[in-house]
Amino acid sequence: MDRAFQRAKILTNHLLQSSPSSPAQTPALSSNACLNYSPPELSENYAFDINEMRKLIDGHHVEERDWLFGLIRQSKVFNPRVSGGRVFMSPNYNQSMEQQREMTWKRIVYLQERGVFKGWLTEKEEEVEMRKFACFEVLGIFDHSISIKLGVHFFLWSGAIQFFGTKHHHDKWLRDTENFLIKGCFAMTELGHGSNVRSIETVTTYDSNTGEFVINTPSESAQKYWIGGAAKHATHTIVFSQLNINGTNQGVHAFIAQIRDADGNICPNIRIADCGHKIGLNGVDNGRIWFDNVRVPRENLLNSVADVSPDGKYLSSIKDPDQRFAAFLAPLTAGRVNIAVTAVYQSKVGLAIAIRYALTRRAFSLKPNEPEVLLLDYPSHQRRLLPLLAKTYAMSFAANYLKMLYVKRTPQSSKTIHVVSSSFKATFTWNNMQILQECREACGGQGLKTENRIGQLKGEYDVQSTFEGDNNILMQQVSKALLAEYVAAQKRNKAFQSLGLEHMNKPYPVIPSQLASTTLRCSQFQMDALCLRERDLLNRFVADVSQYQAKGESKAHAFIMSYQLAEDLGRAFSDRAIFQTFVEAEATLASGSLKDVLGKLRSLYALICLEDVAFLRYGCLSVDNAATVRREITKICSELRPHALALVSSFGIPDAFLSPIAFNWIDANSWSSAQH
Repeated sequence: MDRAFQRAKILTNHLLQSSPSSPAQTPALSSNACLNYSPPELSENYAFDINEMRKLIDGHHVEERDWLFGLIRQSKVFNPRVSGGRVFMSPNYNQSMEQQREMTWKRIVYLQERGVFKGWLTEKEEEVEMRKFACFEVLGIFDHSISIKLGVHFFLWSGAIQFFGTKHHHDKWLRDTENFLIKGCFAMTELGHGSNVRSIETVTTYDSNTGEFVINTPSESAQKYWIGGAAKHATHTIVFSQLNINGTNQGVHAFIAQIRDADGNICPNIRIADCGHKIGLNGVDNGRIWFDNVRVPRENLLNSVADVSPDGKYLSSIKDPDQRFAAFLAPLTAGRVNIAVTAVYQSKVGLAIAIRYALTRRAFSLKPNEPEVLLLDYPSHQRRLLPLLAKTYAMSFAANYLKMLYVKRTPQSSKTIHVVSSSFKATFTWNNMQILQECREACGGQGLKTENRIGQLKGEYDVQSTFEGDNNILMQQVSKALLAEYVAAQKRNKAFQSLGLEHMNKPYPVIPSQLASTTLRCSQFQMDALCLRERDLLNRFVADVSQYQAKGESKAHAFIMSYQLAEDLGRAFSDRAIFQTFVEAEATLASGSLKDVLGKLRSLYALICLEDVAFLRYGCLSVDNAATVRREITKICSELRPHALALVSSFGIPDAFLSPIAFNWIDANSWSSAQH
């Protein structure tokens, strides 16, 4: 009753205020004590060194990242704007599609002129590759379009030349690509075939009279589709095509074809159309390409896997067509690694904004005449955001592991890289969309404003779930690889030796009938629980597929029918692999406050994994233990609440790359700001 009276009194006071008839009569506005913005830094303490935490989660090239952030802040081409007395850097998404594309290209030129891309293709050291990843992560924080346009050029077009080409291709194309004398794109997907690359319809034949390959689009469904850079800027493309030699289809191969001259004119026998406006990434000029008997020199076949002699004989040291096809998918691995790690940084942006806002925005008071409560002081708000913060830290460590796995690649590690990159790409991008959606909702109406970034990021990054491998299909590939590893180990009657399945060689982990807090926070218990789920699901998956095969079904059909177990297994593999990287990162720290906070984050991440329905569905956790896990999550969230600001500050994202609601959102929405 007292609360109802209090609300009625407030409303009465508002209604009794007279409306000003002219600006001269406007009364001075004063802040409500409950709504007076106070920077969270004034009330929140840092219990650990945020610079050390940043070094740990960024993992490498911290100084280079800060240099690039600074370079972006120096130029008006990156659209600086003032709000609430602060300068923010983000693209103007109100521009037309054509304007956004032009601005993306101007930004690339600006960065190229300042040496950002120096050595990216002409130097081969691991340090250069890691520096490249760091730059992509920074550029992705500013804008997805610029990172994707550069990714197509440096990872896909260039990657195909590096992986499929030989020395004369490297010498001819890479330096000019690094200097943007050549602008490359990557024509793999078609209107009729996206994920099923093996069945693409573009056909290439060889004319031994002229020593040329002839590339042709035989049907409308064979048009190359969603080709980044093709609609406006690209001068050359990698064409993936069926290679038909003397009437025999030798499968998918890769060719270099010029599609525009140096003046931007489309080449003869090439047709290009625009893919049109999209829900995001409108700074990337996605196009469609038709090839009308386009002739390219014989040396434009990227021939590290297979070649055609001058007289038209097909030559390849890889006799197995399946292995030959797998070799042609290598560049996609680099793209998946890049997509996975940039997704983590968007999660960081969303959480930094949402948590800073929750540390200054108040809603409702618990008693009359008391201040309203900060959003992040509500246990429900903590439960919404802090588990996602733990998940983002976990993904950060896993991303660093993935990058190192990739740059230190060997022929022997190719299978592991494929499986881990497929798993992490799917998991990170799915997580990113979940995190951005929760952050958007946690910011209420302010989350809808484009200037506050989170809502816009959702549209910009939604595509990550389906390009460079549909996430569901990637996770099926993970499960197929685990199935193959299981069958191979059984046939050899030897221990598991790869893909992190070594835990299968140990006795079955046992979950106690009653879980105590100390047990739930023990890293060994957490690892045992995640391994138990993965092991149980792998055994079930193998049994399910075998059962279908015993009934006469093909292996492929048996796999399709077991898709639900395959999905659960893929997620179990990913959660366990990510958790392993978290444990390894934590182990590098000496005892102290940094390690203590990281231990809480690690426990929170492990326990939200244990909330997965598979633990209950397959009997890995009892109903009572699942309830205990849930209570422990709430408890850890409350313990992490005092560290929330420090944990998002450790992301190292400059203020200019966040948004107005991360700071003084009252000033940013004031009448004086509206006049400017």
